[in-house]
Amino acid sequence: MSSVRGKKILVTGGAGTIGSNLVDLLAEGGAREIVVLDNFVRGRRANLAKALPSGVVEVVEGDVRDVETVRKVTEGADLVFHLAAIRITQCAEEPRLANEVLVDGTFNVLEAAAEAGVGKVIASSSASVYGMAEQFPTTERHHPYNNDTFYGAAKAFNEGMLRSFHAMYGLDYVALRYFNVYGPRMDIHGLYTEVLIRWMERIEAGEPPLILGDGTQTMDFVDVRDIARANVLAAESDLTDEVFNIASGTETSLKELAEGLLEAMGAEGLQPEHGPARAVNGVVRRLADTSHAAERLGFTAQIDLRTGLRDLVEWWRAEREAAK
Repeated sequence: MSSVRGKKILVTGGAGTIGSNLVDLLAEGGAREIVVLDNFVRGRRANLAKALPSGVVEVVEGDVRDVETVRKVTEGADLVFHLAAIRITQCAEEPRLANEVLVDGTFNVLEAAAEAGVGKVIASSSASVYGMAEQFPTTERHHPYNNDTFYGAAKAFNEGMLRSFHAMYGLDYVALRYFNVYGPRMDIHGLYTEVLIRWMERIEAGEPPLILGDGTQTMDFVDVRDIARANVLAAESDLTDEVFNIASGTETSLKELAEGLLEAMGAEGLQPEHGPARAVNGVVRRLADTSHAAERLGFTAQIDLRTGLRDLVEWWRAEREAAK
């Protein structure tokens, strides 16, 4: 086991939802220098307000598509956390951009990391690689051939790239397949806002949450703070050439999610409404087998959905109040 203490660390997408929560942990963990690379399309400087006073965070406004920028920020780094990405919905609308950011951008990061002699890359992957899984709970050994989204295809390719860079150059890595991430610092202002944000806006306005489909679709929700912790565990472990599901291992239907959010917002009197199911990402069930992460990484989710939703609502209301 090695620690993040005293390390120089690069976090791509470090001003985003997951990235900024991770930066908080790295600063608290005694990192010597944290370089945040973000283009601020989805990330926000306000997300770094907690970590910046530590004096160890350097913010670089730039893009993973820019080879020279990536090389420059990777120089001297002991660890790289690669989180920069675009949303699954945006990938469907702009596949060329998705390829440039998710695939070419990841290649740039891995190439720079190999050249700079980085100790380990912790890469963000996704449950999207599974598509509509055939086994539940779904293990990391499940094949990627049911996926039909560009986002999932890019993430699967990236995992292949990581393995090949490990084989070719000895670049150590761990890939983390996130399931349904939520929590404080979610993207409120973007074009592709999350379903929970849209629901909170409706509920706060006295309108019922709108469920696309019949509400029986399930997800495996994991709080962003647990995701950040999993990244640190992966970095500090001696593991390499490994991939892990990062999830709660608890299945929650959209109907249950809506009811939980109504409770968290004190609006139990409202009943969810239903609309047509989404065209993109028609996956109707998600449930991770989390035993591999528990055994090898020592990771289990600690924040249950009820607590997480309550914290999300509290953060979201404070954000709205501050924006007035």
